[in-house]
Amino acid sequence: MTIQIGERIPEVPLQRIREGVETVDTNALFDGRRIVLFAVPGAFTPTCSEKHLPGFVEHFDEFRSRGIEVACVAVNDPFVMQAWGESQNVPDGLMMLADGNGDFARALGLELDASAYGMGRRAKRFALYADDGVVKLLNVEAPGEFRVSSAEHVLEQLKHL
Repeated sequence: MTIQIGERIPEVPLQRIREGVETVDTNALFDGRRIVLFAVPGAFTPTCSEKHLPGFVEHFDEFRSRGIEVACVAVNDPFVMQAWGESQNVPDGLMMLADGNGDFARALGLELDASAYGMGRRAKRFALYADDGVVKLLNVEAPGEFRVSSAEHVLEQLKHL
């Protein structure tokens, strides 16, 4: 079942690279923070690299000025996420999180079967806003679309929360 507005983010370990590979628990990541988390089906894929991540890079300071942190997650390993972030000039503070086995996507009920494209199980394209670990906004894209999970759309919606 897909996570709903008003529900807590499930507790699942994710990975990122700082001084090395670091495991970060979603409770530790979300508790006491305001975070926009957006998910992409895969690092280095066309829409993700040309539109989705670049929009959040471009508007990163706007989120931060509102006291909101930004995180990107994909069903990729942490080394791929680090390399993708570097290739996209991701600013310090925009978290690049790896959901290597898709456990987080599955726990959210936002898993995508991309086996027909040789990509296996991935995360659907989505964006959510959570305040202290509770989902306040959730935008899940229809297959093949990129509208409601864009940085611009999320910023506009945040004006009304």
